[in-house]
Amino acid sequence: MDLFSDTSSDGHTPLAERMRPTTLKDVCGQQHLLGPDGALRHLIEHDQLTSLIFWGPPGTGKTTLARVIAHRSQCRFVFFSAVMHGVKEIRTIVNQAREDRSLYGTRTLLFVDEIHRLNKSQQDAFLPAVENGDVVLIGATTENPSFEVNSALLSRARVFTLQPLAVGELETLLRRALESSHGLADHNVDISAEALTRLAAGADGDARIALGNLELAVQLSNGRRINTDFLQEVLSQQSLRYDKGAEEHYNVISAFIKSVRGSDPDGALYWLARMIEAGEDAMFIARRLVILASEDIGNADPRGLQLAVAAQQAVHLIGMPEGRIVLAQATTYLASAPKSNASYTGIDAALAEVRKSGSLPVPLHIRNAPTKLMKDLGYHAGYQYAHSSKSGYLAQEYLPDALQGTTFYTPVERGYEKIIGERIRYYQNLKQQSQKDSVDGGQNSDA
Repeated sequence: MDLFSDTSSDGHTPLAERMRPTTLKDVCGQQHLLGPDGALRHLIEHDQLTSLIFWGPPGTGKTTLARVIAHRSQCRFVFFSAVMHGVKEIRTIVNQAREDRSLYGTRTLLFVDEIHRLNKSQQDAFLPAVENGDVVLIGATTENPSFEVNSALLSRARVFTLQPLAVGELETLLRRALESSHGLADHNVDISAEALTRLAAGADGDARIALGNLELAVQLSNGRRINTDFLQEVLSQQSLRYDKGAEEHYNVISAFIKSVRGSDPDGALYWLARMIEAGEDAMFIARRLVILASEDIGNADPRGLQLAVAAQQAVHLIGMPEGRIVLAQATTYLASAPKSNASYTGIDAALAEVRKSGSLPVPLHIRNAPTKLMKDLGYHAGYQYAHSSKSGYLAQEYLPDALQGTTFYTPVERGYEKIIGERIRYYQNLKQQSQKDSVDGGQNSDA
């Protein structure tokens, strides 16, 4: 069966396939690309296609758009599955495309489904045909093409990002399926408006899931009315779009981190719930909280790190699902805590200085001097033991000579770090007074 075979009367063909649009006006969603001013609509309607990459979650219309383009295009259409085919098939397609163009003036439109699954050499095999115009390549991917598509191929293609379908758009697709002779019109389906909305909302933006769940519900209903209670009985829990090794994983964890950093406990709890519901490793979440506690809260609330480490240990001890409570406690505390990245920026500044200035000599007075020779060479000479003073502080330099006066750590005026800042200023004042007294004493001695 080829791409354009009529499957509308095939009872074994899934509803999503039977209802796949073949014209631009029937495509639902992606108005940012297909609206009156959409760039992709303009290219399709004026047959001005160059190589394209469609990037978006499953069920958002990547294959459908390729089929629509095929119907309108003057090109020969070839479907290629990155899962099923390899370099041998690529070479066959490319050779045929070159021959068709040379003999008949016909270009080939090659649709590569899941192009991210092709390795570098497989992707490179397309390059000559794309460059000389024998092939117009349309690649579909659920992964970020910046990471998964060769830069050489990516530079020759235009990337269009597809968005998950909105609930209203999915409801439109479901109603079409209920009314279409290619769909479920012959079944006289009795379904409530609430159930239809439930199906649309539960599909997580994926048209294929929405239509598949509708078809399953109709098959199991045996003529019964389909309402929300019935859907609860027959449909399994929705599968959230969250691949631990893929783009959405990093998007969700990024949203979680930024919500905690932004002091929004509600947002942080939502993204935490998304990760838990999708089956994310609880220890991965706990480790992120420990990092957050130092990177974004630090000494503004030192208890944050204590709580985060305790949460990590508790989750390791008790596991899930009870661990969700511990993760929620740590998340809400850290999100609500005063924020400071002064320790984080401080160590990065110090590392940058070390990389720039290299191994500067340790000042003699704070060097280790375990032998008589070292003491004779001046190691440790002049070192002042801080505890010998009433204040617990004696003014002396601890940085290399070339860096004296440099500041790496600047506490913020929030939370507990405000107190730390006051302490540092206290020590600085003592140091300045000591230096002043030393200067005044030297002047009096000269007099």
